[in-house]
Amino acid sequence: MVTLKELSKLLNVSVSTVSKALSDSSEISDATKRRVTELANELNYKPNRIAQQLKSSKTKVIGVVVPSLMNPFFAEVVHGIETTLEQHNYDMTVCISNESLEKEQRSFNLLSTGSVDGFIVAVARETQNKHRVKHFESVGKTTPIVMFDRVLNDVSCSKVVVDDFQTVYEATKYLIEDEKRSQILLISNIEELSVGQSRIKGYTRAIQEAGLHSSVLKLDNASNPDEIILRYLKNHTDIDAIISIDHITGIMALNMAKKLNKNVPKDISVIGFGYVDSKYVSSPRISVVDQKGFEIGKTSAKLLLDELSSDTKIKHKTLMVKSKLHLNETTGTKP
Repeated sequence: MVTLKELSKLLNVSVSTVSKALSDSSEISDATKRRVTELANELNYKPNRIAQQLKSSKTKVIGVVVPSLMNPFFAEVVHGIETTLEQHNYDMTVCISNESLEKEQRSFNLLSTGSVDGFIVAVARETQNKHRVKHFESVGKTTPIVMFDRVLNDVSCSKVVVDDFQTVYEATKYLIEDEKRSQILLISNIEELSVGQSRIKGYTRAIQEAGLHSSVLKLDNASNPDEIILRYLKNHTDIDAIISIDHITGIMALNMAKKLNKNVPKDISVIGFGYVDSKYVSSPRISVVDQKGFEIGKTSAKLLLDELSSDTKIKHKTLMVKSKLHLNETTGTKP
């Protein structure tokens, strides 16, 4: 593997010049940076990470703790984080809490002993339910933390949030005003989480403003959610629209409506929640609220990197990434 010293000899410049050029230092001209970068890429130069760490007292590694990677939203976020960190010569270690407070605490204990420079985390379901924050407060005294999506408002750290209330409010208003739906069912499998509560409030506000009756089906992590949805639709034949506020029950609802020989979207409209590629796994293609997971990951990583690169303590920020409603084949036909 080629070294900085060998690059400097080939380019006939000092080792310091090569190092600064690869670090994009303002002290080096753009022409020299191009020469150094092109040769480094050609010879597959890799920086000595251990030497960098000893010199800077930084690991150049970020700890990412998420509830799951089976949920496509979190997978998208992690992809956004990884893409951004790679651009800044950082690596990441990913831990999965499986919605467990204990596993989340273990992840923080494991990584907070000098293994990482900072954390990006979406809080586990059990952590939010029990509101246990000591591991965040303890680590946050010495190591910066960025929370995304599922956040704890009383923990002092930077956060990246989604406009959960407004997104579901606008989706419900669309069904009421554009599709003339009046019996709109909201399905939730995350009602105990802060994001779920905000989405339910958005739906409720739109329903109340229109003078309609609200219908909320809370699945409470049931082992047979599809059967519960089917039974509800059988017993409430007047339902003419469904909004799901988690990543999977929208497609379940679509399948159950079809099982009851409902014509979608003529008889019943369906809007899911999560990510835009959901449309490729349903027939007809489902309309979705895209949470912009990749963008959330990029924003979270940039926020943490800004804190790590600052010589002074930066005031914590809360940034919002706006979701977007994508209309496909399960909406669009007015009765």
